[in-house]
Amino acid sequence: MANALRAPELRIAASVAQQGLAARLWSVMLGCAAVYGRVPDLDPGLLHWDPDASAPGDLWLSEVRPLPADSATVADVVLHGHLAPLATALRAHYRIAPGLLWGNAASALAGAARQLDHWAGPLGRTEAATRTRTLAAELLAHPLLAGAGTLTGTAFRRRSCCLYYRVPGGGVCGDCCFLRPPRSSARGASG
Repeated sequence: MANALRAPELRIAASVAQQGLAARLWSVMLGCAAVYGRVPDLDPGLLHWDPDASAPGDLWLSEVRPLPADSATVADVVLHGHLAPLATALRAHYRIAPGLLWGNAASALAGAARQLDHWAGPLGRTEAATRTRTLAAELLAHPLLAGAGTLTGTAFRRRSCCLYYRVPGGGVCGDCCFLRPPRSSARGASG
């Protein structure tokens, strides 16, 4: 990924990859919760991916085990089962600030919720939209994500930056704490 992005530092590619994985996990959980009222168990022993595939972000389950779609279960599966161990590894290997990683997780959650809300509204799926917004708000209040940003309706503004602006041709994301990319002299202090 670092080569594809032409990232000047490995930690930038690691941040972008972590946010992409978080988005995939949240999308699966929120979508299933909104539409079916249940979520799949994403136990690491059941969840698979192929890092050599043309789209290494593709995930699949070897077995589907439904779980309740409450915020405690979803937090346990996604935050504690995947994102917390990943954050520990990324901090150790790439010196990424914890606030940046939890900001990525919160941003990915808010983005998945916003997309589901935009999908549900025009289809008249008000119950699905309500479940999505409620679940996302409860998850953003979880101690690992609380304070990572501000949710107003379906709009989210994070308090950290994912570092994407440091990629050649990159810029700031729609929910970034920066309104425009910081100057080069401030780049070492961001995140």
